[in-house]
Amino acid sequence: MPQDDAWDAEASQQVARANPGRPKAGFYGAVPEEEEDDRPSSDSGDEDEFEEIEVVPVRPQLSVAIGGFAALLAIALGLGAQITGPDGRLSYAIVLFGVQLLCLLAWMMALHPPAPAATAGVVAIAALAADYLAVTSEPAQVMPLLWVALGGFLIAVTGQFLRPQDRQRAKDTWRTTLLIVIGVVAYAILIVLTRQPVGAQAILVCCTGAGVALLIARVTDAVFPKPRIAAQVARGAAGIVLGAMLGTLSSAMLGSYLVLPFTPAKGAVLGLVAAVAAILIDLAVNFGEAGRRLAGDAPTFWLARHMQGPLGGFALTAAAAWALVQVYLT
Repeated sequence: MPQDDAWDAEASQQVARANPGRPKAGFYGAVPEEEEDDRPSSDSGDEDEFEEIEVVPVRPQLSVAIGGFAALLAIALGLGAQITGPDGRLSYAIVLFGVQLLCLLAWMMALHPPAPAATAGVVAIAALAADYLAVTSEPAQVMPLLWVALGGFLIAVTGQFLRPQDRQRAKDTWRTTLLIVIGVVAYAILIVLTRQPVGAQAILVCCTGAGVALLIARVTDAVFPKPRIAAQVARGAAGIVLGAMLGTLSSAMLGSYLVLPFTPAKGAVLGLVAAVAAILIDLAVNFGEAGRRLAGDAPTFWLARHMQGPLGGFALTAAAAWALVQVYLT
C-alpha cells in the first residue's frame, strides 16, 4: 500500500506539471473537479466594446474647403467694416443679412426646432429688424438688438406651442430656439461697432484672428489630424492649438499697423479671444454632430453641416468684439 500511495502521488504531480493552468483535482489536490466556465470575462467584454467604437476618418479636401469658407467669411466681414462709412451702412447691412440667412438655414437644419417654417420666418424678421435698428438708431447701442432677440424668441416659442404635435417638443427645445435667435441677431452687432470710433478696427482685428484660427485648424486637420480629440470627431488637437496661436499672432501683427489705441499687445488680446471663441464654437458643432450620429438621428444636410461651425464662430466673435471694445479699448 505505501508503494501504491507513493505511485499515485507521483502520478498526480506529473499530471499537475503537464497541466499547469488547471487546478489540482481529486484527493491529492483537495479541490473538487469543476467544469470550466466558458463565459467571457468582463475584461474581454470591455475590450470588444472598445474595439467596436467607430473611428471617423478625416476628409482632407472637406477640411480645406471649410477652412476656405471661414477665411472668405472673415474677409467679407472685416474688409466690409473698413469700407463702411455713414452712407455705406446699408450696403454692409445687406451683406450681413445674407450671412444671417445662411446662419439661420444652417442652424435650423442642424438643430431641427419644432414648427420649423414658422420659427425660421420669425427669426428672419427678427434679423431684419435688428439690422434696421443697428443702422438707424441714435445713438448706436446693442440694447435694442437684445430686445429684438428676446421678442423674436418669445414669438417663435409661442408659435411652436400653437400646434399640439409640437407642444411637447417645444418644452424640451426652447434652449435650441433661443440659441438660433441669438446667433442670427448677433451679426447685427457688427453694424453697431462700425458706428463707434474704434469699432471698425476692432472688427478687422477680431475677424482676422478668428479667420486665421479656423483656416489653420482645418488645414492642419487635413494634413496632420493628431492627436485625435475623440474617435467620433474628425478633429485633431494639433490643429486647434496651432490655429489659436497663429490667429493670435496675426492679430498682434495687425495691431502694430493700426492707429491708437491699438498696439501689438492689444491686438494679441483681441485676436486670442476671437480665435478661441471661433474655434470652440466650431469644435462644439463637431461634437454635436457626432452626438446626433451616435444617437441614430438623421444626419444634417451636408452643406448646412459644414457651414454651421464657422457661421456660429463668427456670431460669437461679433459679440466678443463688442464686449472688448466697451471694456478693454475704451
